[in-house]
Amino acid sequence: MVVQGFLGKAAGTVVTGVVGVSAYELLRKALAKAPLHDAAVTATEWGLRGTRRAEEAAESARLKVADVVAEARERIGEEAQPPAIGEHEHDHEH
Repeated sequence: MVVQGFLGKAAGTVVTGVVGVSAYELLRKALAKAPLHDAAVTATEWGLRGTRRAEEAAESARLKVADVVAEARERIGEEAQPPAIGEHEHDHEH
């Protein structure tokens, strides 16, 4: 009787293992066929495009604000400063 109980448990364990391995193999094959690389490239492409659009919008907003500030300074009689383009003059050293 002890042997029958042991064989019954062993058979159940073997069946569970076979089902698990089969499920794993099916999942592995399905993922291998899935275009994961293409999906990752597409998602990255969308992210880059979104970042570029955000940068363009930020630069446009910065220029519009600079125009408004320059016009306001002109109205109160101040000389408008040219926009900074890389080189700038100030008292400290770099």
